[in-house]
Amino acid sequence: MMERAIELAAKVKGEIPVAAIIVKNGEVISSAVNSKENDKDVTSHAEILAIRAAEKHLGNWRLEDCEMYVTLEPCPMCAWAIIQARLKAVYFGSYDLQYGALGSKIDLRTLYNSGLKVYGGIMEEKCDIILKKFFQEMR
Repeated sequence: MMERAIELAAKVKGEIPVAAIIVKNGEVISSAVNSKENDKDVTSHAEILAIRAAEKHLGNWRLEDCEMYVTLEPCPMCAWAIIQARLKAVYFGSYDLQYGALGSKIDLRTLYNSGLKVYGGIMEEKCDIILKKFFQEMR
């Protein structure tokens, strides 16, 4: 699933290239990429958009039996939404040492009785390359 998220992130234009996929019972139920600039909406992070689509797909805000694959460690806003949506696991690629909220900078799971499992560094090098390329091209 991370390979699929990486493929989505690599296609992102004009945004920080992050993609998120939500899976239930091995089936992809939603996917999204960052769209903050496009949407002119600060909440249009890949994780938030994927959560919204999964909720719509399931007809429920509780995503208890779902897992998320995301190319960059979630920020505080996204990590809190993930916790509140009750996802059971998050697999992320690149660590975000500046804003990462699932262990790198802070761990929001400590503020809530969360059973969320977190696995970082999944295909990290490929995720890092996409992000580094984006920021080099911006300069």
